[in-house]
Amino acid sequence: MTSPVPRWRDVGGARVPAFLYGTAWKEEETRRLVRLALEAGFRGFDTANQRKHYHEAGVGEALSEALAAGLVRRDELFVQTKFTHRGGQDHRLPYDPSAPVQEQVRASCARSLAHLGVDVIDAYVLHGPSLREGLAPADLEAWTAMEALQGAGHVRLLGVSNVTRAQLEALCDHAAAPPAFVQNRCYARTGWDRAVRDLCRERGMVYQGFSLLTANRRELDGPVVRDVAARAGLTPAQAVFLFALQVGMLPLTGTTSPAHMREDLAVLERSPLPEEDVRRLEAVSG
Repeated sequence: MTSPVPRWRDVGGARVPAFLYGTAWKEEETRRLVRLALEAGFRGFDTANQRKHYHEAGVGEALSEALAAGLVRRDELFVQTKFTHRGGQDHRLPYDPSAPVQEQVRASCARSLAHLGVDVIDAYVLHGPSLREGLAPADLEAWTAMEALQGAGHVRLLGVSNVTRAQLEALCDHAAAPPAFVQNRCYARTGWDRAVRDLCRERGMVYQGFSLLTANRRELDGPVVRDVAARAGLTPAQAVFLFALQVGMLPLTGTTSPAHMREDLAVLERSPLPEEDVRRLEAVSG
């Protein structure tokens, strides 16, 4: 019998869980849902210092409570957060918008450390370039500031999200410390973001896929996903997550259902899908 998917992977010397719990759009329910995710078995959590879409302090409250209660140890947790440019924020800013970008990054990181109640952030992510195409000087300044935070020991690993392949190539060419992680919304209709995933594979970066279910509702309801799932004894959602793990992704789930939390993590105990089914899912487009 083929071995299940590993629960952890080594990334730049850090122990990273195979599955992350995403905390976007949960507002005042964030603390409760993160606690439920911890109880279900999640040990990796993704958030951002962007009050418009995240409640970072709520994540920190849940983690602090779990640590104090002995539910987890700090070395069992992987905590990832993000710096978000002014264009992605609302009025609840974690920095002075008139300050230089590098100072904004430092201020945002300091607040994230306080919100999360940790001494070091496991992964610090640039929450998307400020332009749809190319990189602005502000993006490069932000990355330089993030590298300085890594050098000072405030963050362990760096990442970037919401990028095109061209933007990622440009960032890698500029960076003294290239991204360890690339996090994108992952659409089946683009080959599950194949161009960016290919570059990640070439450069040794870990691809994090989010919205694997919500961005692909048509595909989940289609005959290929349903057939693969039925033959493996999985739900369509489980089939997609197991596929994602097998092709090297680090998937995120943001479910608010404790039952679905357990179902999602259960794929780590399942035998891998046959290669034929992996190829079928790679090619699915609706």
